[in-house]
Amino acid sequence: MSDFYQDGTISTLHDFGTKSTKDLEKELLKFSKERKMELILPCLYSELKGDALPKIVTEISKTNYLNHIIIGLDKATEAEARKAWTFFEKLETPFTILWNDGPSLKKLDKELKKLKLAPNEYGKGRNVWYCIGMSIARDSARSVALHDCDIKTYDRRMLAKLFYPVVNPLFNFEFCKGYYPRVADNKMNGRVARLLVFPLLNALEKTIGKSDYINFMKSFKYPLAGEFSFRRNILPELRISSDWGIEIGILSEMQRNFSPQNICQVDLADTYDHKHQNLSINNEKQGLSRMSIDIIKTFIKKLATQGYSFSKEQFRSLKATYYRAALDLIDAYRNDAQMNGLKFDSHTEEKAVELFAANIMKAGDAFYQNPMDTPFIPTWSRVKSAIPDFLERLEKAVNEDNMRYI
Repeated sequence: MSDFYQDGTISTLHDFGTKSTKDLEKELLKFSKERKMELILPCLYSELKGDALPKIVTEISKTNYLNHIIIGLDKATEAEARKAWTFFEKLETPFTILWNDGPSLKKLDKELKKLKLAPNEYGKGRNVWYCIGMSIARDSARSVALHDCDIKTYDRRMLAKLFYPVVNPLFNFEFCKGYYPRVADNKMNGRVARLLVFPLLNALEKTIGKSDYINFMKSFKYPLAGEFSFRRNILPELRISSDWGIEIGILSEMQRNFSPQNICQVDLADTYDHKHQNLSINNEKQGLSRMSIDIIKTFIKKLATQGYSFSKEQFRSLKATYYRAALDLIDAYRNDAQMNGLKFDSHTEEKAVELFAANIMKAGDAFYQNPMDTPFIPTWSRVKSAIPDFLERLEKAVNEDNMRYI
């Protein structure tokens, strides 16, 4: 059962279960006559064989308000790309596939690399960035939504609720973020949000003082959710992170560019489950270990741009403050789990906190060693300024690939 809570920073749109999915979709269909909607689906080829994506495609096929779908396909050979086009033909909505490993897009990517305008590394951030470029090039949608393709608990109501705040003409929201509880298999998930982000924000507030940015980030119930929706005017100037700090990076961009009155979060589901990453205690280049370092660096760099300075002593203080705050939260989570009949492994939770605490220092070292490093990919406005016809050529290349393989 949802609550009524509003923290006063951004609007929280709850799901009280009083409006049916059918009624939501009926309104969206009406809005779509004047406000076209486009969905971005960044995926790996391997996800076509998983449990989540086939169900997602089936659920999306039940909708009737989408104008177009852009699918970013990563890590696919030519033979696999052909299979992907066949797989997505189940969709009832017109779609376009960006085969990111194909010769057409690789050629364009090489052109951007020469001007240092291309994403620095492969991954979700790069995939999303090119999909956004395609959406800008198409210049058709008034609103764009994006979600991951590994959501095991997906149903079409999630999509309707994600679009609704930025499509309803009576609302003034430019950006919407999804949230949900991460509970599945009789246990609490969402370790990075629970055990890193929430206590880290509290620790930052204690060590450097209150700030509008920290207050803004604390207002989100699940800041690492991969579900967003935007009005299209945001896209050309949106900075996308190429590392695993993409969700925090996008929220940081919204805080920099928009009033809180133009930003909301929406209750997407009673429960949510997707692919889980390993903790990767012995490898900081993989899994949740790398994710935690990227997220910490994103927070630090954002605060540095606002005039906050970080000495090595401050990082040590931040680590100690975080560690105490995280351990206190473990006690709260243990009680919450017991109250709800969930399994809870205190040892595993504390191992994660110890790793994240150590990674605060590693993120600090990285910040000192390369203070000019930025994970953000250049905006599409900058690309267009450097290469005026690039978006037109991107659309042409993608469309030619689609005509060839569909």
